[in-house]
Amino acid sequence: QVQLVESGGGLVQAGGSLRLSCAASGRTFSSYGMGWFRQAPGKEREFVAHISWSGGSTYYADSVKGRFTISRDNAKNTVYLQMNSLKPEDTAVYYCAATRQSSLSDYARRSRSVYDYWGQGTQVTVSS
Repeated sequence: QVQLVESGGGLVQAGGSLRLSCAASGRTFSSYGMGWFRQAPGKEREFVAHISWSGGSTYYADSVKGRFTISRDNAKNTVYLQMNSLKPEDTAVYYCAATRQSSLSDYARRSRSVYDYWGQGTQVTVSS
């Protein structure tokens, strides 16, 4: 069992930055691939970024590529999402998620169904 707790959300002006954190419980954090998803009002939850268990591979949605950076610190059981050059369309509840599966295809790692554990989410609001 893994419990995930996100933090770091808030209100920021367009062009600003935020760093989200996701703290995980459990001794096996380093064996999980981790993802960030987001859900805007009235929209489906969508993939944002994924990082492999080692941190050696990262993947991004086209909408955030070049602006967001996912990273992890396995010693601290924490995954991060650094968000720069924020836009109003980035406004959403951001969720972190953990998957026990490895060697995921690009399609799979972007799918909510492969993730076994989810956090409660943290609100990010970007004002124009």
